[in-house]
Amino acid sequence: MNTEHTVIIGAGMAGLLTAAVIGATGRPVIVLEQDRSHGMPAPRGGVPQGRQPHVLLHRGLSAIEELLPGLRGQLVAAGGVPLDTGELAWLGERGWAPFGTPALELVSATRPLVEHLVRRRVAELPGVELRGGTRVRGLNRGATTTGGGWLVECFDAPPVRADLVVDASGRSSRLPDWLTQLGIEAPAPTVVDAGFGYAGRLYAASPDHLGRVAGIIMLPVPGAPAGGVALPVEGGRWMVAAVGAGDHRPPRDPAGFDAFLNRLRDPALADFTRGAGPIGDITVHRRTHNVRRRYDRLTRWPDGLLVVGDALCAFNPVYGQGITVAATQALLLRQALAAGVRPGWERRLMRRLHRAADLPWAIATGEDLRHTVGGPASGLDALFGRWSGEVDRLAAHGNVRAQRALDRVYHLVGSPAGLLHPALLAAAVRGRLLGLPTPVPRPPLTSGSAQPDQSDTDRHPACSPPT
Repeated sequence: MNTEHTVIIGAGMAGLLTAAVIGATGRPVIVLEQDRSHGMPAPRGGVPQGRQPHVLLHRGLSAIEELLPGLRGQLVAAGGVPLDTGELAWLGERGWAPFGTPALELVSATRPLVEHLVRRRVAELPGVELRGGTRVRGLNRGATTTGGGWLVECFDAPPVRADLVVDASGRSSRLPDWLTQLGIEAPAPTVVDAGFGYAGRLYAASPDHLGRVAGIIMLPVPGAPAGGVALPVEGGRWMVAAVGAGDHRPPRDPAGFDAFLNRLRDPALADFTRGAGPIGDITVHRRTHNVRRRYDRLTRWPDGLLVVGDALCAFNPVYGQGITVAATQALLLRQALAAGVRPGWERRLMRRLHRAADLPWAIATGEDLRHTVGGPASGLDALFGRWSGEVDRLAAHGNVRAQRALDRVYHLVGSPAGLLHPALLAAAVRGRLLGLPTPVPRPPLTSGSAQPDQSDTDRHPACSPPT
């Protein structure tokens, strides 16, 4: 492979991490991005969900640290908040998760800060050039480029020659249109849309605003399709978001936002905001559908072309999987380059990149389908879904092994086979025969989030966890 010229379309997390891999080999890389860098952490138009809370899953954090050693320390030094998932107040479908036992590490920070630090590290690599303010118009092949390869055409800049092109332009990728223009039939996308919407706002509060609790995650579930999160981020701030599906999507206005939080099945988030100071306006995001483009199934795949990140498979952002999948795909690219490339390597790698999205796709679409009229699919997927619910029930009744197995799957560090551990099977049988222990109590939410009194319970009829 002659990779004297590699062009990456898109400077989001997928594009930057891909550039980190290729740049580390010494090959020159040009990253084309329509947004201009501000030289500091700031939301970008190309990441409309960037103002909402982001959860960098444990697998994503470790993968980025492997690609860019020392980044975790830089993130903490810049104000990112280390926390343990075992110290989160997590309200799922069947009640509160076990609280207070060590689990998986996270570093909570805003998306602009994470992206800024990654961008800065990538820009320092020799041979990597980041070109902002450049919109790509299309791709061409053939005699118009010296020695073949690709010609990346831009709206407002000269075309760029490339031996390898990586589409990292996100869920708005125009690659299907470009392939069609080249005479290659693009695959029809698979779309799963539960109609989720988000509304988020920053609040000023001390890191110990919740006492021993590191943050709040309240999942929207069938029958109660509204929830939200509160997570500490850099600068003594907290990101609070409300989320809901369909008619339960949260509004943009402050009064409506507060009313939405007051209607949730537990008062934790409403109490939090009453004890904290709001910063700035409420921002909304409603482009949350899951979309997958099965390029791996094409009989013809052009040499010198790869697709990564959301351009390949985009998930509902509520599950926090996008950055993690992009990071694992970058690791797969690094393995492929280290092994040496041979004719057809791009197609083989594309199959591996798709497989990296299989589990998170199953998690995201499986959950979203439960919020749609049709409900979940039948067969093995439905059977496994029911068993996952049984494991969740064990966790809500104090089984820490069950909770850790769920954590490992959710954070993409373990296989779903871990949910079939003999100890969990035995616990489920005992629970059906002898009954389960009492439900996990509500976490010790203190300070700005006091325990509800009787009036709170009347206001929140679903305040007590289900059994």
